[in-house]
Amino acid sequence: MSTDAELHALAARYVWWQPPAVTLARPHHFLCQVMTLGTAEDVRTVRRVMGDQALLDALEHAPPGVMDPKSWNYWHLFFGRRPPPLPERPLP
Repeated sequence: MSTDAELHALAARYVWWQPPAVTLARPHHFLCQVMTLGTAEDVRTVRRVMGDQALLDALEHAPPGVMDPKSWNYWHLFFGRRPPPLPERPLP
C-alpha cells in the first residue's frame, strides 16, 4: 500500500465525518486525532510516513478540544517536554 493510501485510510478512520482529502489538508487536526485515538500500529504508521517532526508540530499547534489530558501529557513527555495547559477555546 502506498503512503498516500495509508494516510487516506487513516484519515477516513479517525476523522470519519469528512472526506480524507479535507482531513489531510489540516494535518495538525488529523495528527492530533491519531495521537489521541490511534492504535499503536496506526501511530507507528503516521510516524513512519510523516515523521516525528510532524507529530511535534501538530502537538505545538493542537486545535482546542481535540486531545484529551492523558494523550496531551503522554505526547509532551514522549518528546521530552513539560506539558503546558491544554489548548482551550475562548468563550465569549
